Amino acid sequence: MSLVRTPQLTVKKIAANRRNQTLCHGPLPEERRECVRIALLRFGFNLRTEEAAMHAVGEDPARFHDLLEGLWDEYNPRGASQEGVVISLARALWLMNRAARMQEGCAVRQAREVNRGRQHRLHAQMMHLKMTADSLRLLVRSVADNHYVTTPADLEKMKSLHQEGVLKELGEIALALFYQLQAPGTGPDGIDPIEQSRRAMVRIKEIFGLNSDTPPKPRRPVFDFSGNRIIRPDDDTTQDNQAPEEKPTPEVRPTPKPNPHPNISEEEWEARERPRQLLENILSRQVDICEEERTLLLRESVKGPSPYERAAEIAPNHPEARLMRQMQDSNLREVRRLTNLLLKIKRYKSRKEGCEKEMSKGERV
Repeated sequence: MSLVRTPQLTVKKIAANRRNQTLCHGPLPEERRECVRIALLRFGFNLRTEEAAMHAVGEDPARFHDLLEGLWDEYNPRGASQEGVVISLARALWLMNRAARMQEGCAVRQAREVNRGRQHRLHAQMMHLKMTADSLRLLVRSVADNHYVTTPADLEKMKSLHQEGVLKELGEIALALFYQLQAPGTGPDGIDPIEQSRRAMVRIKEIFGLNSDTPPKPRRPVFDFSGNRIIRPDDDTTQDNQAPEEKPTPEVRPTPKPNPHPNISEEEWEARERPRQLLENILSRQVDICEEERTLLLRESVKGPSPYERAAEIAPNHPEARLMRQMQDSNLREVRRLTNLLLKIKRYKSRKEGCEKEMSKGERV
């Protein structure tokens, strides 16, 4: 059972409340606007300057006047002190909302920059995965040969993929299998010493022009003033004077493909078959993994970030974030102080008016 009695509304109280509501209405809209304008001028506000400043920061002065008129209707200030507090309260509320808009604007700008960078990052990752998958396909095509022997190009390509960390844990296994499938007598660099010396000799011949396989360039003929050709001792004139004889085209017979590694026996080829199949399976599986990751990245780029990812991306990390937050908190505290002050002034004034009425009644009695 509650000890507090709830007030009961009687017909007499309801009629008194309605009568008081009709007596306590505020001024009309035109009268209110005129009161607000006079109060602003009284407290030193230049309306044109304030409106120009609001336009400069992208704000609508009409919305500020609507806010001020709403507070004017709510508190119905009487006297210069109450009017000044209401105007300061409107400005504090406006500045608090401005600080909130500043934070939201920074978040929108940061979200756009992050979204643009995110698209570039995902596109770069998809391109990298595509290039990796193409390189792995070329290695799979080479390893698919039953008589595969590791070439220096394949070994270098595998080393680069392993250094990039594409194959992760399987990179060590694949690289070891490539080393295992090298030709007998191959060094750790992947090149046979005999083949390396032969390539060096060919390079030296090309530099000094000692390559006998290259046919000599034909010399240009020389003519005298009469137009007769001057025959030099080293010129071959038999081809110019005689018509070339037609030689029958020899029959082309397919020549058997020579074995590039005759030093590897059949037993060794059988022993190399198992690691070759294992290497082919590893590389094929890595191609499928790259394609799956590329598909996931494509779906992620189309779908966009989740709300949690977006919230983490737009988290305020700029140096002015704390300052803007302090501005908003300061304006909020100012609103609270002004509201309490206005309520105290109105309470004090109502009490004063009540005391004056009681004193006037006492004097009449």
